[in-house]
Amino acid sequence: MVDAAGRVVELNEAAVRLFPRAEPGASLAATMPGWLAEAHRVVGRPGAGAEPSRGQAGERSFEAYPTRVPGGNVMWWLVDATDRRRAETEPAERQRATFLAEASTALLSTLNIDRCTELAVRLAAEHLADAAVVVAPSVGDRLPVAFAVRGGGVLRRTVQADPVEVPGLSEALQGFPPVPARRVVPGELPSWAVPDAFSGPVGAVMVTPLPGYGIPAGALILLRRSDRPVFSENEEVSARLFAARAGAALSAARMYAEQAGITAVLMRELLPPRLHHVHGVDFAGAYRASVRSELIGGDFYDIHPGADESAESLVVLGDVCGKGLEAAVTTGKIRTALHALLPMADDHMRMLSLLNGALLNTESSRFATLVLASAVRAGDRVRLRLTSAGHPPPLVVRSDGGIEKAATHGDLIGAFSGVEATTAQVELAPGETCVLYTDGITEARGGPLGEAVFFGDQRLMDTLSECAGMPAEAIVERLQMLVAQWAGNREQDDMAIVAITAPHGERPKAAERYPRGRESRR
Repeated sequence: MVDAAGRVVELNEAAVRLFPRAEPGASLAATMPGWLAEAHRVVGRPGAGAEPSRGQAGERSFEAYPTRVPGGNVMWWLVDATDRRRAETEPAERQRATFLAEASTALLSTLNIDRCTELAVRLAAEHLADAAVVVAPSVGDRLPVAFAVRGGGVLRRTVQADPVEVPGLSEALQGFPPVPARRVVPGELPSWAVPDAFSGPVGAVMVTPLPGYGIPAGALILLRRSDRPVFSENEEVSARLFAARAGAALSAARMYAEQAGITAVLMRELLPPRLHHVHGVDFAGAYRASVRSELIGGDFYDIHPGADESAESLVVLGDVCGKGLEAAVTTGKIRTALHALLPMADDHMRMLSLLNGALLNTESSRFATLVLASAVRAGDRVRLRLTSAGHPPPLVVRSDGGIEKAATHGDLIGAFSGVEATTAQVELAPGETCVLYTDGITEARGGPLGEAVFFGDQRLMDTLSECAGMPAEAIVERLQMLVAQWAGNREQDDMAIVAITAPHGERPKAAERYPRGRESRR
């Protein structure tokens, strides 16, 4: 703030830092730049407007805006306009800003590491040099490298080389500051560091790191032909700014790829198995997660084939409370525990009691409902032992279309200190089916008129009655299709279905039976 006589009245902290000699009572002309003192004299004249003035303060450009305050003083607001002025007066700065903005948008548009690498090397070759090379962190004694020449395509390969062969590359791969542009002796670079399509001897090289999140994402090598000028200081600045953006994008893409790889490995073990023939019994299953973008959730099913045709095969279908990844983790624990309890599969209650204790001893508060089905072929029929633990009882589809509920019920798992359940004995004649399902089927909301009512138990039984005599896989597909149509695009719970059918005719040959091992999974 300055009075009518040109003396400083007051300064804020920013003004003190900008004008260290200024203080209240000091002369504006003696302590401030001349352009600002002149602007104050102009503002003090009668009829003068309040237009901003422009000038330098040290190495910075400022715009000064006056505001008259009571008492005749003038408040000067100074706005740093250095970058804007530079952009207005230097076309190269405008071009650089535009290029960096477009490069950032392009690089961040993908999380595919290969696509991001190709974008980075091609943009560098087109806008920063005659050719560019992106060197990824080494894998043992090998370097993944991507090459691009201005106007050409991108070539990727892995080379067995030592980074010290390229001046500054070893340091750049460790994240050290960039190597300045320099003129090199033709042939000084190893052949692997020069793109095959590069024409003419190398005249200048610049090597700069690609900084990532905490660790380097690689290094960028820029090449210029000998008939071109070496890299200027401004070009080096542009290259470093581009490298910072490219490194961040490459690092994000690499992190995403690593996480996706880990997820895929874990997901493979959590996905339900693919069901077919097991020792003369037909099995079919289907699963859909509540969140369509996810593959796993809280519902699950498993099959554990018996040792031979005389031994029972165990089918497990369950529903963990909740949805999404957390429910899927509990699902994985239950499936692992049940696999360990297979030697006790002839005693359903023993298995359920031990599983209940295992869940109670974990930190998770999630509980689950289960149904166990032990199936074995007996002549042309299939004998089943069915035990429900807090789960909807299985439905038996007879050959005449009749539907029976298995007489089994019990306590859910992981909620109480003890478990009680009853086991039902069921026999399937050829063509008859036992259907295990989760409540995501009956509680699917929808309807042809959009009234969002439950699919319901009765509609489920009517649907299964129409499926009498159909193969297990056809029953599962039809039920899943009808429920999906009923629900439409509404948010739904996880759904799981397993059908166990006594097939018509002779038993399938050994080669047609359910393949055991990891290759049987989807």
